[in-house]
Amino acid sequence: MPWKYSGRIIRVGKAWVDNNGTQYPAVWNNLSADEKAAIGLTWEDEVAAHDNRFYWGRDADGKLIPRSLTDIDVVDEDGKAVNGPDGKQLVTLGLKSNAIALAKTQAAGQLAPYDWYVTRKSEKSTAIPSAVSTYRDAVRTACAAIETSIGNASDLAAFMALYDTPVDSDNKPTGNAPINDWPETI
Repeated sequence: MPWKYSGRIIRVGKAWVDNNGTQYPAVWNNLSADEKAAIGLTWEDEVAAHDNRFYWGRDADGKLIPRSLTDIDVVDEDGKAVNGPDGKQLVTLGLKSNAIALAKTQAAGQLAPYDWYVTRKSEKSTAIPSAVSTYRDAVRTACAAIETSIGNASDLAAFMALYDTPVDSDNKPTGNAPINDWPETI
């Protein structure tokens, strides 16, 4: 953040007027630290950007507002359930539910190009190549492992760690992030 005075942002190189009507020229930044403090100027360090995969944003004090790991039932201001058009209570899905749904979608996308082998086997009794069967099994195994890792994340820090790509001492990737640890496509 830049310099501030009474909650206002004061830009370097721009003239400004304080609450008492005192005018400061565009070169006000040449004032000493003590002079700046005496007139009420404060410096606020920039707040690091938040990762919106895990946080809603920041509150008025700049504290991060985390997204929920678990599903939350939607209620009105009186605490009563809010129902959808189907009469069922509305639910805001948590990070875990969304991540598991995404893993299932990714797995389906990786299996789909090879589904025709399964159909051909069913219709014509033509064997599925072993490389295809092995790959499809590996995708399902990877999906189950990813889902287990998601379910085992006990807090937000553990959940966020699933997105960290492992690196060596030179900061070079040594594998995939646990959330994306899929087999190589055949």
